[in-house]
Amino acid sequence: MKSILRNAALLLTFGSACLIAQAAESAPNGYLVDSSKDVVKSGTGLCWHTGSWTPADATVVGCDGFLAKEPAPAANSQQGSAAMPSASDAPAKSAAAPAAAPAAAAVAPTSEKVTFETDTFFAFDKSVLQPAGKAKLDDLASKLQGTDIEVVIATGHTDSTGSDAYNQKLSVRRAQAVKAYLVSKGLPADRVLADGKGEKQPVASNKTKEGRAQNRRVEVEVVGKRNK
Repeated sequence: MKSILRNAALLLTFGSACLIAQAAESAPNGYLVDSSKDVVKSGTGLCWHTGSWTPADATVVGCDGFLAKEPAPAANSQQGSAAMPSASDAPAKSAAAPAAAPAAAAVAPTSEKVTFETDTFFAFDKSVLQPAGKAKLDDLASKLQGTDIEVVIATGHTDSTGSDAYNQKLSVRRAQAVKAYLVSKGLPADRVLADGKGEKQPVASNKTKEGRAQNRRVEVEVVGKRNK
């Protein structure tokens, strides 16, 4: 069903390619962007959605299967040659003209973009951080020292036990627990986002005890710039 909706949205927007290009240049609706107005992507290359994202927002090149518009055909060679001035039309170079100034040396970058990823796990039907989860988050907070944080995304997940509605709320509570812990370690609260996916994105089989334990997790991704 998601695939059908996404394809329908793409067909509806194909006839408005110019408007789509303008939307992609600005902060696109439905997508999370960093301070450079670039769409934030996960470590696997997926574009991050905001809570208001719908299939109709799939208008950003490289996100959710949307492709760039084909470039317009180049002008024919006859038109190109007519537009180019001949060598005889160029003004004669003065022998006394000063030599061109050398190009300015490229300025070395002062920062680099970095991405950190980690995850924490929870007991069945719980949203309380366990000691092992706190240790991972402590390590993450330590690595972020000296980093200009653009966004931190904590995404909660559950196993398949229970109803969809209950698991959605549980996944959000788990993400909020991770956010609160990171903020207590000095991360800026306005840069940390908490979201929940319920049981929709398992990483292991829910048919085994071990698989369900892996699915009771919060994934944390940090995007920022480290000052050199």
